[in-house]
Amino acid sequence: MAEHRHKRSLKLRIRLCSFAALGPGKADLLAAIDRCGSITAAAKDQGMSYRRAWLLIDELNRALKQPVLATSVAGATLTATGREVLDLYRAIESKAQAAVADELARMELLLADELPQAPEGCTGKKSPAACS
Repeated sequence: MAEHRHKRSLKLRIRLCSFAALGPGKADLLAAIDRCGSITAAAKDQGMSYRRAWLLIDELNRALKQPVLATSVAGATLTATGREVLDLYRAIESKAQAAVADELARMELLLADELPQAPEGCTGKKSPAACS
């Protein structure tokens, strides 16, 4: 039997309220802002526009009691709330991944031996057919 090279993973999305959710995209953006020290650099790091990054952050800010970022002329940093939101998301994500690890392994056994390759330049966020 061929060995599958696909990384088993679970993408967790938490609905915070009727208009806001927290998933891997926003969590990765928060982590990138923490790492890069600015929204502009984090947006570039994540392959999105500054405007898109700001809209995602604004959605979180409107849903939470306190903002997730502190901005200044020098850049942006996570607030205590931003740090807690990111840490909680990562903890929930880790526990969920561990909880379904056996089922994901079993599901992997059902995958075709030869999986189609994504076209050059396709990031994997779309189906391979949508990238052509």
